[in-house]
Amino acid sequence: MKNKQLFAIFGAAVIGGLIAVFAYSALLDNKEKKQIAQTTQPVSMVNLTAGLDSSTDFTFAAEKTVNAVVNVKTQSTVQYRNPIYEFFYGDRFQGDEEPVTGIGSGVIITADGYIVTNNHVIENSDKVSVTLNDKREYTAKVVGTDHSTDLALLKVDAEGLPMIAFGNSDALRIGEWVLAVGNPFNISSTVTAGIVSAKGRSMGIIGDNYRIESFIQTDASVNRGNSGGALVNLKGEMIGINTAIVSPSGGNVGISFAIPSSIVQKVVKDLIEFGTVQRAIMGVQIQDITAELAKEKGLDLLDGVYVSEVNENSAAKDAGIESGDVITQINGVTVKSPSELQEMVGRYRPGDKITVNLKRKDKTKQITVTLRNLQGDTGVVKAGTFETILGAKVVNLDEQEKKRLGIKYGVKVTELQEGKLKAEGVKPGFIITQVNNQAVYSVADLEKIFKAIKGGVYIEGVYQNGSVAYYAFGL
Repeated sequence: MKNKQLFAIFGAAVIGGLIAVFAYSALLDNKEKKQIAQTTQPVSMVNLTAGLDSSTDFTFAAEKTVNAVVNVKTQSTVQYRNPIYEFFYGDRFQGDEEPVTGIGSGVIITADGYIVTNNHVIENSDKVSVTLNDKREYTAKVVGTDHSTDLALLKVDAEGLPMIAFGNSDALRIGEWVLAVGNPFNISSTVTAGIVSAKGRSMGIIGDNYRIESFIQTDASVNRGNSGGALVNLKGEMIGINTAIVSPSGGNVGISFAIPSSIVQKVVKDLIEFGTVQRAIMGVQIQDITAELAKEKGLDLLDGVYVSEVNENSAAKDAGIESGDVITQINGVTVKSPSELQEMVGRYRPGDKITVNLKRKDKTKQITVTLRNLQGDTGVVKAGTFETILGAKVVNLDEQEKKRLGIKYGVKVTELQEGKLKAEGVKPGFIITQVNNQAVYSVADLEKIFKAIKGGVYIEGVYQNGSVAYYAFGL
């Protein structure tokens, strides 16, 4: 009897426990369902224009920019050189002219028709035309060019054009999504995506002694024809002009370079206002600080830019910068490489004052530098004058000097300042006889020739001792 009672009590306990468990489980299940129901209520989508940094939806940026990137076509002529005729008549024989066409991209930056592109896209061209995404075509005027940054500004006669606003290239972060918009292989309106791979790259691809290279490196697909197109962020703002690729085959391999918008904006403003870039310089020779240099010079830091030489009568010399100084900041912005320093200085005009932070041995200093132009002063540089371009003073030759040297024409360089001729190694006393195969009879001739030049310059001349010399450079 006792066993039966115990068994009954035990059974009742078990059944009660099971009932409690099932009831508790049902209660939890009901609670979870209520929580899920609460979290799955209808929600509003985040506005793409407000939260694009973390988005990988490229449609907004593409739709906003594709119509403002144009196809640029150029026409030029070249002299056909016949080796047989040259054998008999010399290398001055002028052969037949052949037409040459080129293609690239450009970006509309104002509704009234200003378009920025690469200088190498339109260099040496006789005619430039642009075709919009809607197939409208315009003849473009070259407002100005800047060989040092490989930029050019065009203008078409139109109103109400689609345009791209400038973005802040300084705010770009490594790994950020970007789009390349252009016309690869003459295929119009092409958009490719990639990320920012690096900033402040200097590749030595611009052939100018005063070049400013601080490229944005991306892995967006860029090919021939993309030059001059836009690099945009996901807000549809232009943060660079696509300029070059590194490729053993000539096709895309995931390494492309763009001129940052910080440089583009400054060049564009100068070209619109003055017709030429107001290039500001400090007047220092600089180099990257490597482990070997730091050991050799006894430097206790690897960041910054080493000043190897200070030019005489320069802005840096007058401000008190010395050889051996390490420049660490320009106007409070840290610079870690020569390309970064050149980019920072390149944003200013002659006459502007900048604050330079540097380290000299074990002391830190802050120095104010008043920047100068290539001619060594703070004045505005005018467009189109050969003295400005060459950085030289020239005079007409007298008959006695022509007779002594056995020449019939030429003008003599009497003084040299910072400029193209000095950069190429020309010395005072050099007599310019021809520019781009055109004879120079007077200073007026030289000025007229230079006003008509759009790209490369080839100068032939003779020194006082009779030695012939040749110099070539880009404008």
